[in-house]
Amino acid sequence: MAEAPSSSNSAEPESQVYLPDFCATGTVFVVVLVAALVAIVLTLAGTTDSGRFLFELSKTALFVLWLALLGCALMCLLRARLEAAGKTRAFALGFVILLAMSLVLAEIAYQLTRIFAESVIIQDSHAGFLFRTFMVSAIVIALGMRYLYVSSEWRRSIVLEAQARISALQALIRPHFLFNSMNTIASLTRTDPRQAEEAVEDLSDLLRANLNTAKNRTSLKQELETAAIYQRIEKLRLGERLRVRWDVQDLPMRALIPSLTIQPLLENAIYHGVELLPDGGEVRVTGKRDGKDLLISMSNPVATGTERSKRGNKMAMRNIRQRFELAYGNRASVEVSDERDRFTVSLRFPLEKGEA
Repeated sequence: MAEAPSSSNSAEPESQVYLPDFCATGTVFVVVLVAALVAIVLTLAGTTDSGRFLFELSKTALFVLWLALLGCALMCLLRARLEAAGKTRAFALGFVILLAMSLVLAEIAYQLTRIFAESVIIQDSHAGFLFRTFMVSAIVIALGMRYLYVSSEWRRSIVLEAQARISALQALIRPHFLFNSMNTIASLTRTDPRQAEEAVEDLSDLLRANLNTAKNRTSLKQELETAAIYQRIEKLRLGERLRVRWDVQDLPMRALIPSLTIQPLLENAIYHGVELLPDGGEVRVTGKRDGKDLLISMSNPVATGTERSKRGNKMAMRNIRQRFELAYGNRASVEVSDERDRFTVSLRFPLEKGEA
């Protein structure tokens, strides 16, 4: 089985972003690094006197870095409005805005040179300096925008692939689970009709949750409730062999988590662990808050000398890792500990709260 999605817009923002987050420290660092490299290249191309190289580099770097930092600040402020205009307009408007900013800053720099001629020297005519700034800025910005376009298309393809994987997981209801559930319900209709009715309702809720593809994130409360439904259905079949200990009371239930996370992990813990043991075993689910992060871990006993194919387990882990990377980048981690007697999956991800 796969899990229930929820919370966030149906058009997940991650699939709609065309420009990078210029407010992020990492993006600013990359822009500054590229600006420094451009300054070095321009200085090397325009200076033949090695004795004046550092002096010319300091002037060029100061001007280029100001352009880079002001451009980042401007794009940080205007990013939301540019994105709202659509992909093509976002790039076109971004190009025009950055180019206009370059010319304005070039004009300011030239006028400052006239006022403070002894400390700031631009050895070029007014028109020549503006023209050179315009041409260099246009080329660098155009190349940058081209890179952003290719990057956005690559990111879009990754998101679409991830969404296809999620859809595949949602459709991948293991036949053995359905057959076992239906057989259990059929048996209960003769011995305990009331419990059979509850089991049908639980199975219906679980299927509805798994087929809900409108949203890519869900609250922890909904995620845990869906996992609890799955546990109740399996409990009818495995009885006292299945024991699940939940220690998640310290988790904020409004926190968001990528869908198809906890319930598939619980399914794998039961299918690859508890179900293979003659006496069953205990699945332990723990969760806590660690500063700005949430930690959730799930462990299950391992049946020594008996195991099912690990292909399904590995596929589920790959999908969870991919969706965590898309949602949080390097701010989240999915770690696996495969010891002799227990198999443990540990999730760490940033705390993000949804609506109540």
